[in-house]
Amino acid sequence: MKKKHLIIAAMASMLATTASAETIGVSMALFDDNFLTVLRNGMTDYAKTQKDVILQIEDAQNDVGKQLSQVQNFVASGVDAIIVNPVDTDATVALSQAANAAGIPLIYVNRMPVNVDQLPGKQAFVASDEKESGTLETKEVCRLLKEAGKKEAKAVVMMGELSNQAARMRTQDIKDVIATPECSFIKIVEEQTANWSRTQGADLMTNWLSAGVQFDAVIANNDEMAIGAIQSLKAAGKDMKSVIVSGVDATQDALASMAAGDLDVTVFQNAAGQGNGAVDAALKIVRGEKIEKKVYVPFELVTPANLKDYQAKN
Repeated sequence: MKKKHLIIAAMASMLATTASAETIGVSMALFDDNFLTVLRNGMTDYAKTQKDVILQIEDAQNDVGKQLSQVQNFVASGVDAIIVNPVDTDATVALSQAANAAGIPLIYVNRMPVNVDQLPGKQAFVASDEKESGTLETKEVCRLLKEAGKKEAKAVVMMGELSNQAARMRTQDIKDVIATPECSFIKIVEEQTANWSRTQGADLMTNWLSAGVQFDAVIANNDEMAIGAIQSLKAAGKDMKSVIVSGVDATQDALASMAAGDLDVTVFQNAAGQGNGAVDAALKIVRGEKIEKKVYVPFELVTPANLKDYQAKN
């Protein structure tokens, strides 16, 4: 009888522990992305440092419908909070409505939702301010072109997915910098999307080279596309010292490319920091604490001069 009581007590203890654990459902836009992998790992590592916090992470595989289903499933299973890295930043209203109707806190991470200024009470956004990213990138490209003695310069722009707010903002940043008197000597001769992809970046650059497009700089919305452009430029026998190539994110592959003398500029976006911030924000709302609606992790310019400071990050 005593043994039976001990078993019952142990089971009750296990149930109590499970009940006290805070479960966060996470829907990532895509697992197969270098930057988002660092962000996802950042969330996972941070959650491990918190007592009784469980993450349920799902891959939306760049499918808007799949992401909505994942959020609905999280709601149905009764998670304590939801974190979403949106597939399409213009399709976030339905996600917010689903979580809000159930009274479940929702945190958007990295990609700014279209309804960011109308988020319900238990929802917030954690990321870096995209106004900084393309601005830092393009100002440095401008400086390098001037340093190279260029009085007139041509640039090609590689854009991310046009359904993504970050791609639109970074591209606008580029144009805003070029519109300033200091950098107005730069002319954009081509701008097309390569959907954040290294392969598509390489294909796009090959097409431009085949078409005889002349340019002095490649300004890419992210590092993956910049690396793809570099691969095609090198395959075509181009002297990498004759063209400036820039990206955003400061991924490990990008930093290796910079160390090799190929990538000239990138901008550090603290993926792990954003992941930590998203989990922290979700837990604070669950626990009844107040947080800002927009939590920003600063961007930082990375060049060969300060490269060593970033090689252990992202």
